[in-house]
Amino acid sequence: MEVNLIAESLKFLVLGMSTVFMFLVLMVFVLNLQAQIITKYFPASKENINVGNSTLELSQKGNLAIVAAIAASLKSYKQSK
Repeated sequence: MEVNLIAESLKFLVLGMSTVFMFLVLMVFVLNLQAQIITKYFPASKENINVGNSTLELSQKGNLAIVAAIAASLKSYKQSK
């Protein structure tokens, strides 16, 4: 009984990699569907903040400190020009 180990290993390589690839493709589709369902039934509340001449749109109140720091740095950058 002669077994070609290289041919068998290539078969398992192709089988394993195609299985992983198909799983990842399926996971991407499921996650996109999940994101669409969640945004449809649970829309994020948005707040608008005026900073100088531009308007920033917030989806969470926790980002307020980050937006304030960015706005302050932009304002100081514009004043230094």
